Amino acid sequence: MRSTLDALYGAAAWLAAACMIGVLVMVLLSIAGRQFGFYVPGTDAYAGYMMAGSSFLALAHTLKRNEHIRVTLLLNLSPPALRRALRLWSLGVAVLLSGLLGWYCVRLVWQSHQFHDISTGADATPLWIPQVPMAIGALILFVAFVDELVLALRGGHEMREADLARVE
Repeated sequence: MRSTLDALYGAAAWLAAACMIGVLVMVLLSIAGRQFGFYVPGTDAYAGYMMAGSSFLALAHTLKRNEHIRVTLLLNLSPPALRRALRLWSLGVAVLLSGLLGWYCVRLVWQSHQFHDISTGADATPLWIPQVPMAIGALILFVAFVDELVLALRGGHEMREADLARVE
């Protein structure tokens, strides 16, 4: 199971990287269009869609590598029992909030598809298409927080002192 979850987080990170390359392509296409006198409709919008996709798809991988900004002052000053309780409480809240985020992102995709919602730009892209990576990233983040909560409940994977010192 661990290798499957790690592969999921890694695949999401690679998709995020692909989206960043897509942003680069859209920006370069826009620049080339201005230099050589051609117009590709929607490059700005597509760059924005790719940026949102890359941000959401990278969340879980970043979380699992302890690269998110964490405020650890209270944890550092707390005794071990309180530190564990605070960590479990914060992970529980994170599971709840990321679950709600995932639910509403999926709901947004579904509603955009159902109502045939399109972008207001010249490209007239069906909005559910660029919303899919956002929803997938939010769902994978939810899985990552559940994973962290289960690991914390089992007593393992506590944030090491070196990680706490590095974050400060």
